[in-house]
Amino acid sequence: MVDITQKAPTLRYAKATAVVEASQLETIRAVEENRVPKGRVLDMARAAALLGIKKTPELIPDCHPLPIEYANISYGIEGRCIHIFVEAKTVYKTGVEVEAMHGASLAALTIYDMLKPIDKGVVIRDIRLLEKRGGKSDILAS
Repeated sequence: MVDITQKAPTLRYAKATAVVEASQLETIRAVEENRVPKGRVLDMARAAALLGIKKTPELIPDCHPLPIEYANISYGIEGRCIHIFVEAKTVYKTGVEVEAMHGASLAALTIYDMLKPIDKGVVIRDIRLLEKRGGKSDILAS
């Protein structure tokens, strides 16, 4: 791990995204109307994202364990796509961008898993950092 002992804690914020694309509009309607056989897709994906954020240092070898002081998961639906947005904040010596991207990734994988029985053409794409604040550099990546 990188030595962060000399760094000062600052407010750190990151926002990440992932997109899950269905092959049919009917799949999206099933999500919106809670008709997916495996359950409430967006609620389960939210829980998975929160777990992903919290468990990042257990699964990504070089990530420091850090206190997550805020997390938010939101969605936007456009056509056949579910856009996942994950925000994370902490006051710490290192950023939360990997935690936010990990949360978005796990939300996307959860959605994929829950939709695969009804849509064999579901794909995950565009997992990326949208914004990062705090520390030495701020990034607005949109």
